[in-house]
Amino acid sequence: MLKHRGFPGRLPGTDFQFTLRRANPRGATPLTERERYRDRKPADRRADAAFFEALWAHFGPDPFVRGNLDAGRLSWLFGREVIPAIGPFDPADYDATLVIDVRVARQSFPEVFEGGSA
Repeated sequence: MLKHRGFPGRLPGTDFQFTLRRANPRGATPLTERERYRDRKPADRRADAAFFEALWAHFGPDPFVRGNLDAGRLSWLFGREVIPAIGPFDPADYDATLVIDVRVARQSFPEVFEGGSA
């Protein structure tokens, strides 16, 4: 499992995890598309935005390996802002390649793109 050095481990001051410390010996937790309903708690929305901002700052529009990114947190973005980069795609593989769909991400998280050169 590739460890993304410099990627934040969690949202500061919370228990919202962004990365894993070690690989699960039984295999990676599969990525699934999770529905983000409008009535989600503000803390959950902040965690999504902070995680996406970290993804954008770390990888930008380039493809990246899933590695030690938390499957639960990544699943909130998977299928919308984060999509498979190449096929065939195995959602339960630490070496799966993903990419940010910039068009969708600009609509979902405009605050991340406002001040930058994206």
